[in-house]
Amino acid sequence: MTKTLIVTPTYNEADNIEKFITQVLSQGPEIEILVVDDNSPDGTGEIVEKLQSHNSRIHAIHRQGKMGLGTAYVEGFRYAIQNKFDYIFEMDADFSHDPSEIPTFLQKIETCDLVLGSRYTNGVRVINWPIRRLILSYGANVYTRIITGMPVKDATGGFKCFRRKVLEAIDLNKIHSNGYAFQIEMNFKSWCKGFKLCEHPIIFMDRRSGASKMSKKIVYEAVFMVWKLKFQKIFGKL
Repeated sequence: MTKTLIVTPTYNEADNIEKFITQVLSQGPEIEILVVDDNSPDGTGEIVEKLQSHNSRIHAIHRQGKMGLGTAYVEGFRYAIQNKFDYIFEMDADFSHDPSEIPTFLQKIETCDLVLGSRYTNGVRVINWPIRRLILSYGANVYTRIITGMPVKDATGGFKCFRRKVLEAIDLNKIHSNGYAFQIEMNFKSWCKGFKLCEHPIIFMDRRSGASKMSKKIVYEAVFMVWKLKFQKIFGKL
């Protein structure tokens, strides 16, 4: 039986985490979850520890402080590679990514190397975003596609599934970006290494509770990252 790991970074997700874990694990007996918690002051880590003590399919990495989404995923990817998981997901714990989509992703990954949950395939599929943020996100993806040439409509989304061989092929020691930029970087490097990227249309529901982690710094990092990646590809530095 194949092994699947859902990697979920958390910071102050106490309102969501127990229900999220329950729904993720209900999608199949081969599915496990790894929560990478950045020392959440609201007790998210403690809730995960309590659940973990009763369920061997729940794993946790507790970090010393708020170190960012990209580094959290890199730690999760290393854990997945070391423990020989076949398929590795990125998912947010705030229910903006619907756990019931996991089985569909697993069907899709049988013919792909990286499945991207796409908010911009078959129209715009985003709920509860202010128009300004929607324009920013959509524009960022058009910009990314033009600069990098990467043939995907949603390069910045955070709901995706990798085959382990894709993560093994990428030098994780060279991944230092966060937020949008991290998603673009991982997708671009996967594509440049010849892996097959597929998009699966999802409905993105803005977070139910808690606070958004979006910031100007995250946006600016993504703006410059696409040029950095373009030149790295030109000069063979990826």
